[in-house]
Amino acid sequence: MRSDAAARGGVADVPAPPAPPAPAAPTLTRRASLNALQSLLDYGARLGVGLVVTPIVVEGLGRSLFGVWEMIGRLIGYMSAADGRPTEALRLLIATKQGADDSMEHRRAVGSALVVWLWFLPLVAGVGALLVWLSPIVTKVPASLQTTVRLASVALVLSLLVGGLASIPESVLRGMNLGYKRMGFQAGLNLIGGVLTAGAIYAGLGLVGLAGAQVVVIAVTGLCFWLLVKHYVPSFGVARPAPADVRSLLGMSAWIAIGEVIAKLALASDVIILGMVVSPVVVTTYVLTGYAGRIALGIHLFTVGATMPGLGGVIGRGEFERAAQLRQEIMTLTWLFATAVGGTILLWNRSFLALWVGPENYAGLWVNLLIVVVTAQTALVRSDAYVLDATLQPRLRVGVATAAAVGILGVALALTPSLGMVGVCLGVLAGRFVQTVAYPLLVNSRLRRPARLPLRAIARPLAVMLLTFGGAAYLGERVHARHWLDWAVGVAVTFALQLAVAFAAGLPPEARRGVLGRWRAMVATTRG
Repeated sequence: MRSDAAARGGVADVPAPPAPPAPAAPTLTRRASLNALQSLLDYGARLGVGLVVTPIVVEGLGRSLFGVWEMIGRLIGYMSAADGRPTEALRLLIATKQGADDSMEHRRAVGSALVVWLWFLPLVAGVGALLVWLSPIVTKVPASLQTTVRLASVALVLSLLVGGLASIPESVLRGMNLGYKRMGFQAGLNLIGGVLTAGAIYAGLGLVGLAGAQVVVIAVTGLCFWLLVKHYVPSFGVARPAPADVRSLLGMSAWIAIGEVIAKLALASDVIILGMVVSPVVVTTYVLTGYAGRIALGIHLFTVGATMPGLGGVIGRGEFERAAQLRQEIMTLTWLFATAVGGTILLWNRSFLALWVGPENYAGLWVNLLIVVVTAQTALVRSDAYVLDATLQPRLRVGVATAAAVGILGVALALTPSLGMVGVCLGVLAGRFVQTVAYPLLVNSRLRRPARLPLRAIARPLAVMLLTFGGAAYLGERVHARHWLDWAVGVAVTFALQLAVAFAAGLPPEARRGVLGRWRAMVATTRG
């Protein structure tokens, strides 16, 4: 049968060729893999810069003044929660609404974050002024250095004020699960920061120069991310929010801010307590001994954080069974990482410090062991804290974190005068045990799972981890690498062996299959 067009002498209808398929959107695994790769690349750049610059700063300032620098950094860090944490709430809100058709919804969220930031600005300034005034008292510096310490503290306060505003575009990018689009940007910014830091030391600018370098880097970072998010998120912009939008984000921000205060008390008070009770020189020894642990924790947190926007989207769609499976995979991978890296640090940290900043900065076997145990504990606790935040219920962890902070401060203050660094470590370990128990129960409840601890499943990995740590700590006091090449080869071989042993001995067959399956999926999707 001919068509009407053919009957009229026209050309018969020809079926139109099928439209080319639209490019497939990146899968959750692909985006998580790319986000993790981006985070590791940027963190690797930061690590490389830190390894080069830290000895320069230690030598330029001296052990005592370096301890003062660490103390004022932690002290001013307390005020980071005073801005209400609107950008963190913005990231979580955007993550749960990635698929929203109305771009104005995202813009109103950005507008709400700006309103909350402005509301909290007077509080930030007031808290900053108080901490600037207290900084020479807390660090116990002589009268000749009090003005210098206060000026450095003023610069650090300014960097936090600028950073709060500059982090808005980054929060949108990460919330949209597009964090991998910044790949290479932060690496370059870290390099700039390292050059400015080293330049401040070589120019003899001391503490004030170091703090001023941070202000410059944060301002440049904010400008770069603003341009980046405008390119990759066409809907990015600012719209006047409705009062309900502001109230919603303010409520979430308030709980995040309270949690941030508690976290700072729990995480940053070790250095403050050591400096006030003992001395800034001991702070230097403690901070440098824990440097490798902080590097490992940073790698883990950047990697896990890269998966959170995707997990937030899964939870936002009500796919709780899948969310629980993803959370279990995250915890398994966290345990593997913490066990292998922790054992490697215990075996080679003494040699690392001797080659890097001198053997006098090594705190000894027990402090080294306790720092690694605390690092592993923190990695597991923060993984569940991220999941709780992804459920948009940060208040669930604030009460638990408060109890943990009280325990940390109480035990540390009681033990530090007699035990020094060991007392601080025991305080952190004891206080954080509350979170170790409570967070899994809260996560299971939010993901509609039975609220109980799988004690039988925990026993085997815990035993393998503790045996690994004990053996590595013992051998670490007897192994000495005299050259960087020897150390690097030893670290690589040790990590591979520790990872293989932990995988084979610490995980049941179904968990091993899950890890291998996730690894294959990550490799396949990263390759495209």
